[in-house]
Amino acid sequence: MAEDASLLGLAGRRVLVIGGGQGMGEATARHVSQAGADVALVDLVAERAEAVAAIVRANGTRAVTILGDVLEDAQIPRIVAEAEAGLGGIDALVSIVGAARWGSLMETTGADWDAQMALNLRYFFLVSKAVAGGMIRRGMGGCIVGIASVDGQRASPMRGAYGAAKAGLISLVQTMAVEWAPHGIRANAIAPGHIVTPRLYDTPHRQEAYAASLIPLRRRGTIEEIGKAALFLVSDLASYVNGTVLDVDGGQLAANLFPGGLPGANG
Repeated sequence: MAEDASLLGLAGRRVLVIGGGQGMGEATARHVSQAGADVALVDLVAERAEAVAAIVRANGTRAVTILGDVLEDAQIPRIVAEAEAGLGGIDALVSIVGAARWGSLMETTGADWDAQMALNLRYFFLVSKAVAGGMIRRGMGGCIVGIASVDGQRASPMRGAYGAAKAGLISLVQTMAVEWAPHGIRANAIAPGHIVTPRLYDTPHRQEAYAASLIPLRRRGTIEEIGKAALFLVSDLASYVNGTVLDVDGGQLAANLFPGGLPGANG
């Protein structure tokens, strides 16, 4: 195994990845399986899930693929039940699904607002509740990781509904961490900054723009860096980490403390 299973404590653990067929979900599945975890992959596209499942199996662990849409409330019990049946239980949930709709607050309609809440917050509550219910019934504890955003910790102009939803996710994770801790369940969030994904792919123009940006590391992050953050949070290395937000943003939020820009930014 590429990762030290004895240090991470993931050998034989069972991880459910929502949105596991590509991007951050794919990277998460690869890293946790390298550390010895079995993985249930939920995706809208069967071919994507099967491709990642093949990678998981090549790493020597089990993979289960589940076709489903977590944005439809009625599908969530089936999805979680299939994951539990396929793996024999769920020890960790990593939920990747989410996206921003661009537009000013004045352009945002009630329908737009509701859609952003559904895509970035509502489903996460329902899936986490279903997974935590199984953990509580088995009495074995576990952990839950949601994908928040730096936009949930500051103003998010031109994507206000998205920022509000991610702020809600952060608050929800903190409440889960407190309410479910007596059952041995940890809950945390990852807050990515600007990440290269299949939807927000890199271009020479974007590379040049971010190299000159106020992000201290002068580049966009990668799905690998999000996957490694998820690996940490579901592992025993994070056994006393609960109710926190792990910023994976190249120092973006820290740089915002300096209105004049970074030292040396202007020559």
